[in-house]
Amino acid sequence: MEWRKMTRGRRIIQTFIEPVLEVPLAGTVADPGIGYSWHFEDSLCAAHIRDAYLRLTLELNPRLRREVVILCIGTDRSTGDSLGPLVGTRLVGLGIPGAFVYGTLASPVHATNLVQTLADVNARHVDPFVVALDACLGRTDRVGYINVRPGQIYPGSAVKKELPPVGELHISGVVNVAGFLEHLVLQNTRLHLVYQMAEVIAVGLWQAHRSLFPCGV
Repeated sequence: MEWRKMTRGRRIIQTFIEPVLEVPLAGTVADPGIGYSWHFEDSLCAAHIRDAYLRLTLELNPRLRREVVILCIGTDRSTGDSLGPLVGTRLVGLGIPGAFVYGTLASPVHATNLVQTLADVNARHVDPFVVALDACLGRTDRVGYINVRPGQIYPGSAVKKELPPVGELHISGVVNVAGFLEHLVLQNTRLHLVYQMAEVIAVGLWQAHRSLFPCGV
């Protein structure tokens, strides 16, 4: 495990790389491997997300032979679960190159329509490289951390929903604490926190795709 400490005002922010599992809204990873994780208040968080995303995408999708689909999972009906559609909306607004974005505030991808959305994705794209993005719940000291990891997520597992695993690469944000009355926790998650995390994730992804697709393809 690699640890680094960064100071922001009076607060010590720990940045680390470790194989760590959250107790997620998005779900656990099937094979966590090495995960990259940073707190959203780290001034370099967006750059870290960019670099980790670039590294993993080029490893898992060599030469970008497969179309990239960013699947932003969540709903605007719950503040804690709105991370995905907030990121999706921001990516569409930024005009992210080289990716097809599913899941926005206007057209969210959630438990009710996830299976149909996955079918639509596979019908429109031949063997797509799917990047899944969702909120998750974790330990108190992990709230505010953003994770970039290889492998699938299982949407809805923390709230006892059985949905298909999604993605070859996934990004998750720890929006609140797991362990008790998860539905109520999600409803009472601060929108400001989720919004700030979404902005950092969107900027990191946009920067990564600007590097991968400099001509804006």
